[in-house]
Amino acid sequence: MAEHDQNHKNKHKKSSYNKNWLLGFHISYGVLKSLLLFVIVLLLWLGSLGIGVGMGYFAYLVKDTEVPTKETLKNEINDIEQVSHMVYANNESIGDITTDLIRTNVKSDAISPYVKKAIVATEDENFWKHHGFVPKATIRALISEALGASNSSGGSTLTQQLVKQQVLTSETTFKRKANELLLAYRVENFFSKQQILTTYLNVSPFGRNNKGENIAGVEEAAKGIFGVHAKDLSLPQAAFIAGLPQSPITYSPYTATGDKKKDLSAGLERKNDVLFNMYREKEITEKEYLAAKSYDLAKDFIEKGSNTSNQNDYLYYYVQKEATEVLMPTYYKADGFKKEDITSSDDLYNKYYKIANRSLRRNGYTVHSTINKELYDSMQATAQNYGNMLDDGRGTIQVGSIMMENSTGKILAFLGGRNYAENQNNHAFDTRRSPASTMKPILAYAPAIDVGLIGSESQLSNFPTTFKSSGGPVTNYDRINRNSFESVRQALKKSDNIPVYNLYQALLTKTNPESYFKKMNIQMSSAEFSYESIPMGGTDHGLTVLEQTNAYATLANGGVYNQGYVIDTITDNNGNVIYKHEQKPVQVYAKATASIMNNLMRDVINSGTGIKAKSTLAQLSPTLAGGDWVGKTGTSQDENDFWFTASTPGITLSSWIGYDNNTPMYSSWGQNNMQFWAYLANGTYQIDPNAYQTNRKFELDASVIKSEVSSFTGQKLGTSTINGVKMQVPGSKVTSYFAKDGAASSSFEFGIGGTTANYNTVWAPYLSATKKTTESTKKEEKKAETTTNNDEEDQDQDENED
Repeated sequence: MAEHDQNHKNKHKKSSYNKNWLLGFHISYGVLKSLLLFVIVLLLWLGSLGIGVGMGYFAYLVKDTEVPTKETLKNEINDIEQVSHMVYANNESIGDITTDLIRTNVKSDAISPYVKKAIVATEDENFWKHHGFVPKATIRALISEALGASNSSGGSTLTQQLVKQQVLTSETTFKRKANELLLAYRVENFFSKQQILTTYLNVSPFGRNNKGENIAGVEEAAKGIFGVHAKDLSLPQAAFIAGLPQSPITYSPYTATGDKKKDLSAGLERKNDVLFNMYREKEITEKEYLAAKSYDLAKDFIEKGSNTSNQNDYLYYYVQKEATEVLMPTYYKADGFKKEDITSSDDLYNKYYKIANRSLRRNGYTVHSTINKELYDSMQATAQNYGNMLDDGRGTIQVGSIMMENSTGKILAFLGGRNYAENQNNHAFDTRRSPASTMKPILAYAPAIDVGLIGSESQLSNFPTTFKSSGGPVTNYDRINRNSFESVRQALKKSDNIPVYNLYQALLTKTNPESYFKKMNIQMSSAEFSYESIPMGGTDHGLTVLEQTNAYATLANGGVYNQGYVIDTITDNNGNVIYKHEQKPVQVYAKATASIMNNLMRDVINSGTGIKAKSTLAQLSPTLAGGDWVGKTGTSQDENDFWFTASTPGITLSSWIGYDNNTPMYSSWGQNNMQFWAYLANGTYQIDPNAYQTNRKFELDASVIKSEVSSFTGQKLGTSTINGVKMQVPGSKVTSYFAKDGAASSSFEFGIGGTTANYNTVWAPYLSATKKTTESTKKEEKKAETTTNNDEEDQDQDENED
């Protein structure tokens, strides 16, 4: 009985346990079920919210997008270009702006099916199914972009790639991506899949052909790489071409010259990837895949071809480049970038340059330049007819020259080189060379006058001295030690180095000369302005002819800088102004300073180092030679560069000559350069004499301070105490021109630079003469005093006798 009761109790206990466990399970299940339902509802709600927010954000991004018509989209995706034109100042044509891509459009049935299958399998396996974009891929790409992660696929369909390539720019902003999706969807609604695929294959870039030309479209790729039409491409050839759009230049078998690359592995490996994609997508069989993969495709690449050179020259390419650059701000500002961002980043510059250039060559603009056709042609003719006077029998000495209107910065004409077909380097705008002594007026003398450090007759030491940094001697160009002081006027006129070295070292204690160059947009690093050789042209990379011409035009324009420019306006087909040059004048040097510098540089031309230019010009055109010319010569170390830049009140005309490889020229070639410059000046004067304004003179500004000074000290005349000796300041009376303060009283250390011993040397004869005169005077006075005393004693004696 007891045992029965115990069993009964155990069964009851077990039953209770089972019931409790079952109850707990049901409760837990209910809770989990409710929780799961809540999570699902929450996720659905969040998903709906996310979709709603996403759609709202998408709508916000595209709210300003003008939905294009079918015809507009057709024109854009087929790259139907409205040709832009460049014109001279008189509206005569310079030339049409054309694309540098070689392209031939073909119909769908003229393209091998292999190419179509290869492109779809590699670039967009869902092409035939989607409606312009694949949501999953797009979301993945956007998340990767937001997180800054690498995303090799990019999430772009062929349709999106077509839109991005032909309609939109290539910046990677969310707004652009949203517009890309919208327009891709639009394209899919307007055009069939075959039309989209054919268009993509007709406009996409495919690298280079066997002539080194940039090619676009499958037909040019087939002909330029394999020598066949697109419809006749074999499977391995089609796979190779289909792999090119991802990185056309990298995978291309040719260099920019049309030569075959030594290493073709990148393109061939890419071809194998494309073949595998085709096999994976069941577009080809395994047998076809293996056969095409093992095929020796390199033997199909055709040999180098000859490229017919175009007839465009320095002018065509420079005007196009400048037009592109003035359009760039429209695009980078829209993306929130500033000019500083673009100039400090090669990647950003190249990106927006490409965008602006694409706009320029497609939109039917008219680019109106400042170039006077007849003046430009005259300078080219001078190079052809008289350029041989520059050669020395060892090769072609190149030249760069610019004619600029002083009052505006307008570039009237230029000379980029001797022959564009032989040398495409534009020496007027792109070449940076040591400015040599042409640096002296704009970096040393003008700033020193501007801050009141010197006047026109102030004295500079021309005694031997050494560079502090190296201990090496500072030498004059002719290697002659003057062992004297000389005036600012004489030092500039003879282009001596030692005086300007001393001046610049003193200038650095008064101001930062870099501030003057910054105002004139001269591109030099801050460190260069501390170089001891900088006033003689010792830069890291040099100046361009444009920078130097602009600086001298600034002095000729009363110290006011107007940035040199060649693009006046850009208008669209309807005459609407897309761009107009705006002058932004900057007062770099005071008016007094500029007028004093012109007064000084007149001597350089009339009787200094620039006299050869004036005498040659007098033989060619006495009237032009009689104009008021001011300017400066320049010869770099080892005679690698010769410069001559001169101005009249109307224009500034420069000339630089040198070898591209820095081969030294003969020392007399500076004279040849000045002769050549004179021929340039005469030729252009015969075309437009009014531009030179030879009827005007450079006048001293009313603000100039005129001080009567000693020709010996450059300071005031009168008496002064030197080394304890009171004396009359030696030297003749001359007028010194100052921009500030005026002349100081004469003192022992009257000049800039020099040692105490140097001053003792130059004062010695005057001190000696003064001492002798003083001693003689004293003797005479003493003698006279003695005589007077004797006379007085005799008179007293006579009076006593009386």
